[in-house]
Amino acid sequence: MQLHRLTTRFSPSSLLRTLVAVPLVLAASLAVAQQEPPSAFPLDAAGYLNEELPRMEAAIAARDRSFFHGAMARTVQFTERWGFKVKANPDLAAYPMCTSAVMDYVVVGMCKLTPGDEACEPGLAPRFDANVQRCRELAAQK
Repeated sequence: MQLHRLTTRFSPSSLLRTLVAVPLVLAASLAVAQQEPPSAFPLDAAGYLNEELPRMEAAIAARDRSFFHGAMARTVQFTERWGFKVKANPDLAAYPMCTSAVMDYVVVGMCKLTPGDEACEPGLAPRFDANVQRCRELAAQK
């Protein structure tokens, strides 16, 4: 019997489907309670996005799909730190623009990289941009 070397390769479609499933996985997992008060969430979310978005744009320009694996891991880490989903942390329900922006970040980036994918709904990017803007505005008020 000959063993074949297995390689892990993600097609854009399979990666996008995985990224779309992330919110469901996060909702099902137990979240770690945040250390900061919920009112600090918009500032932290805006800071996270301000750091990540230029990196994402550079990855898109370089056609670097591998960036999104790390971006997804960092996003999961961020959401776990805040006990992110409404069920796990109802105090964050007051900031849907920030939670949505963080959750959509990786999917929007992948859709910019491979716009024809079936997971890329037409309204996603404009909704993401509006949520990022509203989250930044809310963070500026804090």
